[in-house]
Amino acid sequence: MTRTFKTAAFALLLGAAGAAYAANPDVGGAAMFENRNIVENAVNSKDHTTLVAAVQAAGLVETLEGTGPFTVFAPTNAAFAALPDGTVETLLMPENKAMLTDVLTYHVVAGKLTAADLAQRIAANDGVYIFETVNGTKLSAQMRGDTIYIGDKGGHNATVTISDVNQSNGVIHVLDRVLLPM
Repeated sequence: MTRTFKTAAFALLLGAAGAAYAANPDVGGAAMFENRNIVENAVNSKDHTTLVAAVQAAGLVETLEGTGPFTVFAPTNAAFAALPDGTVETLLMPENKAMLTDVLTYHVVAGKLTAADLAQRIAANDGVYIFETVNGTKLSAQMRGDTIYIGDKGGHNATVTISDVNQSNGVIHVLDRVLLPM
């Protein structure tokens, strides 16, 4: 009887642990695995092919495969498509690599900031949390209800549409807009 009780208790414990563990959300129709790095996961997202091409063109693949941790605010293909006509094509030209790198690194923060971290810092800073990106320019974070918005230098806000996509070297938050450091 004791053995049956221990087995049942262990099964309950495993069940509770499984319920407490929240798997990563799918992004772009693909599973995102916590044991893979930012690049390894991003290449599988159908919604981030433009971002992946831009990261490759800027020569940032090796950096984003590094140990980090990094927080990446990842604009979707639709976000890139919403930029003025010709913007993406211009940024992807080899002679504009520095400008492309500037835009991409404006979407990366050193360290891991989860949605809960952002919410806590927003609340602790009277509703607006200002933080620095790896390109040295600042972004802002605000909340309306349960939704986090990331603001760029020009005062435009992107909505975090999927948060807390954990990676082996950080976290990704999906955005509906490209942030511009100009």
